[in-house]
Amino acid sequence: MLARSFPPIADARARVLVLGSMPGAASLAAGEYYAHPRNAFWPIMGELFGAGPELPYEERRERLMAAGVAVWDVLKSCRRVGSLDTAIERDSEEANDFAQFFQDNSAVRLVAFNGQKAETAFKRHALRTLDDATRERLTFVRLPSTSPAHAGRSLAAKLEAWRAGLGSGERAT
Repeated sequence: MLARSFPPIADARARVLVLGSMPGAASLAAGEYYAHPRNAFWPIMGELFGAGPELPYEERRERLMAAGVAVWDVLKSCRRVGSLDTAIERDSEEANDFAQFFQDNSAVRLVAFNGQKAETAFKRHALRTLDDATRERLTFVRLPSTSPAHAGRSLAAKLEAWRAGLGSGERAT
């Protein structure tokens, strides 16, 4: 099935961009980022920015933007059966327009990947589309996936990694 991502959650206050790979089936059905009830994204955002899952989706979006956090996905579209990143057909991957995003959101300094697939897809498709000045101003960090498919870490461990990573000034290689 062809999956298409959503527009970014972002405004002029964005200083951090959190990137997933592609919304899962529950998110696509709901029309909301990280809609699967066992995904740790919104509980983590609740702890860090007061944008927890108990709030209506629009309020969560507003709180993230007020905190300078943007959310998007690396892929604009892809073919995938189910929700797993491993099911994405690599030859079908089409990236979002990051050159335009970073031009429009020039205050972004930190790009945080929600898991390995997001980082890999960004490096494969998007990094080369950025000019030198944009690449130089950005710091990249890979964080543990919030997906329920990645149950090897507890919510507490994921939260601490996200807290450290979003405060990180280290460049990922």
